[in-house]
Amino acid sequence: MKAKLSTDGGARGNPGPAAYGYVLEAEDGTLLAAHGEKIGIATNNVAEYSALIAGLEKALELEVSEVEVVSDSELMIKQMRGEYRVKKEALQELWGDATRIARRVGRVTYTAVRREPNALADRLVNEALDAV
Repeated sequence: MKAKLSTDGGARGNPGPAAYGYVLEAEDGTLLAAHGEKIGIATNNVAEYSALIAGLEKALELEVSEVEVVSDSELMIKQMRGEYRVKKEALQELWGDATRIARRVGRVTYTAVRREPNALADRLVNEALDAV
């Protein structure tokens, strides 16, 4: 099965209170999963990677074998494509986790988008941050 995984992460402060959100949709647009979650104090980039990892884990759980990851984090997308090195130690471990999970999923591609096409994932981040 093919699916699109829209991910977003954010921190209020950077570092600050952080959360991530992901939306997993089948090729026909059917919603397979959507989730937003607080992760404590973290940077935007840690939150972005947390969204990617959680979304890929869900894809694996749902036996999705081909995933197009869509994110407004150009840094994360270019790091996952191998275009940028992962310099920050905090991101190296997360990059490694994401890479290992992506291999288990099967075929994973990465596309950078502006924030608008990622509206639902962005909303899940903000709802998680706003929750008491």
